[in-house]
Amino acid sequence: MTSTATTTTATVAYRTAGPADSAAPALVLVHGTGFGADGTFGHLVRHFDADRRVVLPDFAGCGETVDDGGELTAELLAGQIIAVIEAEGGAPVDLVGFSLGAVVSATVAALRPDLVRRLVLTAGWARPDHLYLHTHMTTWAGLKDDPTAFGRFGTLTAFSPEFMTVLGPDALAGIIAGNRPSEGALRHIDLNLRADLRPLLPRITAETLVIGCTKDGTVPFALTRELADALPAARFEALESGHVVVYEQPDAFVGLVRAFTA
Repeated sequence: MTSTATTTTATVAYRTAGPADSAAPALVLVHGTGFGADGTFGHLVRHFDADRRVVLPDFAGCGETVDDGGELTAELLAGQIIAVIEAEGGAPVDLVGFSLGAVVSATVAALRPDLVRRLVLTAGWARPDHLYLHTHMTTWAGLKDDPTAFGRFGTLTAFSPEFMTVLGPDALAGIIAGNRPSEGALRHIDLNLRADLRPLLPRITAETLVIGCTKDGTVPFALTRELADALPAARFEALESGHVVVYEQPDAFVGLVRAFTA
């Protein structure tokens, strides 16, 4: 089912699955740069929706969400996720963010702790001044006028070499073709270069699981570990995966999320 929620600057589209009357907290899945909620998490919904409501919002720059086209901030995107949670009734949810979605989810938990029961931050980061992250994002954005190079670079750093070999050339070509320098993706990359969670982290009170990817070529594993260390009560788990762990290690990822939010 597709619905919308509104903020002062956006109409936020989101999809739901699973029973609306489930006694369990809703599970809200927040996507990362360029690819919307279904592109990131759609293949995993069946692992959760038998016994709980799953909510998949597209923040500005993805899917059918429409906004004013202004500069994005973590707080602005967090406001869009908050609007979706409130549209779904405003009860505390289990919030799962991937990559930029982890930055946005952490911001939601800091600004509205009353809305977040448990928080899962996957392949995220806390500061934009890490040299590798900054170089990666500026290089990626610099390829915007060459869509094929943009797609190749994004794909090359999204997956581990081992997983790319398993995918094979045809599947890999399809992923590259789908990784385009859209206006939304470029707005997300611009935010990746500016987002700084450090002032907000002390305000997070939800039980938190941080998942790092040991072969991450987009967000260095050490940077995700640093995020976990900044949250003294957080639990940290490492998965042997490239950045897009939801595809490389889906069973392990689902297992961690299900156990933590049980």
